Amino acid sequence: MTDSRHALIIANDRYTDQGLKKLRAPAQDAAALERVLHDPQIGDFEVEVVHNASADVMRRRIQRFFNDRRRADTLLLHFSCHGLKSESGELYFAASDTEPPLLAATAVPSQFVRSCMSVTRAGRSVLFLDCCYGGAFSRGSSSVRASGDVNVLESFAKDEPVSGRGWAVITASDSMEYAFEDNHLTEDSSAPRPSVFTHAVVEGLETGEADLDADGKVSLDDLYEYVYRQVREQNPHQTPKKAAELHGELHLAHSRRGRIKIAAVPSPPSLQTALNSEEFLTRQGAVLELQKRLEHTELPVAEGARQHLEEVARNDIQQIAVMASDALGKIRLAPSPDHLDFGVIAKGSAPRKQSVTMHGPALARHCVAQPRQSWLRVDPTGSGLEVHVDTATEGRLSGDIVLKGVADESVIHVEAEVVPAQGSGDTGPEPGTSDGLTEPSHGGGDEQHTVVIGPPGTPPRPKKPPETTAPARRTDRRAPALAGAALALAVASIGTLVLAMQRAVTAIVERGEEGVHGTIEDNVREYGALTPLIVCLVTGAVALVVGAVARHDLVTRREHYTRQAASSTHTLTSIAKGLAIPALVLAVFAGIAYLVGSPYW
Repeated sequence: MTDSRHALIIANDRYTDQGLKKLRAPAQDAAALERVLHDPQIGDFEVEVVHNASADVMRRRIQRFFNDRRRADTLLLHFSCHGLKSESGELYFAASDTEPPLLAATAVPSQFVRSCMSVTRAGRSVLFLDCCYGGAFSRGSSSVRASGDVNVLESFAKDEPVSGRGWAVITASDSMEYAFEDNHLTEDSSAPRPSVFTHAVVEGLETGEADLDADGKVSLDDLYEYVYRQVREQNPHQTPKKAAELHGELHLAHSRRGRIKIAAVPSPPSLQTALNSEEFLTRQGAVLELQKRLEHTELPVAEGARQHLEEVARNDIQQIAVMASDALGKIRLAPSPDHLDFGVIAKGSAPRKQSVTMHGPALARHCVAQPRQSWLRVDPTGSGLEVHVDTATEGRLSGDIVLKGVADESVIHVEAEVVPAQGSGDTGPEPGTSDGLTEPSHGGGDEQHTVVIGPPGTPPRPKKPPETTAPARRTDRRAPALAGAALALAVASIGTLVLAMQRAVTAIVERGEEGVHGTIEDNVREYGALTPLIVCLVTGAVALVVGAVARHDLVTRREHYTRQAASSTHTLTSIAKGLAIPALVLAVFAGIAYLVGSPYW
């Protein structure tokens, strides 16, 4: 996500006025929401929390939050507090010093919040209201009862923002839950707990379950639908509502769910018919056509071809299945390089960046990048990704960026060393060692050269620049080894089957020469035909099991294998399967023939 993203969380759970009930949820909600919104793998927001502030402080922080923004900014404001409606029908948000009889002077009016949202230059503004709503204290003879609707959204949907691209408001509830009678709060028995709403927001973002369309991102619509279902399940009396004026889709967070999904365009019916043909050459031609569609620039077309090729690779005969597997290998994620070393960086210096190129057709370049460490940031570019390292954290840094595509996953490993800046007051290096400060080279490109600066009076000594060629990723050899073992067992199965057949033929010939005086069991035992037949059955079955284990390991641990290792595993297991299955079938038939026919020989 390349836009600047900011969030302000206002949480009030303690009030000086005795009539306002203490809320249990806001403090915990604020901490949990801050965590998921700030997490670069999820929301990637810059988050500010205002806890139990006065009305004056709340107004100042809200206006400052919306001021001085750019069109590329996305703003998220979250309230967790009491909401009070005056006798005139205006909605107010309670501060720590709010006095219900003096709302205009001691609370924050919704009109003020709406005004700030309307004049901001930010491209998109989102408001979450997790409030318990009530009617303000009335000095008249009749009090405001805890019933009816607050009509919260009407306070914000009256006019569109002056600038920017859009806004959205989601409220946890729209019901009047309590009223003040004789200065005392009277709560409705069905009043919902305010934590239900924010808890659902946090859970949906943190687990990725709010990514309802499984596209790798959580949109505002995704999150609202998820929260609506969760809240209604836990409290049927509470109904979240939404109002929005947005152009295009607003993505609030990355999804931590599995691989991203694309709505596939099915292949033409004629091509699907060819895939189901009994003719070998017809199916082979269909696979070649699917290979072309797999490289299509339109992702839904390519995804449709990928799904058909995966089905062919699983179900067709060996030769065609291998063709389909080889085609699918071309869309595996292939970041270059897959290991980034930023070298030595001075603490507090400008964030360093390096570029990663994604190779292959469009479907192979389509992925979601999820940094596993907070000091890593990834931005998409036209040719791939741009990786940034935050220099605020001192020490040896080592982390990973997980790339999730439609077919597999890949990992980019990142290393850096952040050292104290010169003159920062930190303890310097030991004698004879550099203090680790670096100066960027004046050459072009992204390559970083460093010059080590020693103690005063010591001439600069050039430091060997980081190698431009990234070291190869350490590859697990488990799946290829299992695939090789499966092939060896399959070959052994074929060999023992041939040996069993040779001995069986010899036994049959010998039995024919003996006439009525012999039995086939004696001849078979004499030449030992049953032993290799049993060995054939065992080795063939084990070959299939080992091959299946190899493929399963390859699928579940894709990030541990290079493209070459995966291709070798697929090829070896396919050959092993092609040898073991015929051997098992022939051995079973031979065993059945012997058992059924031996009494008559």
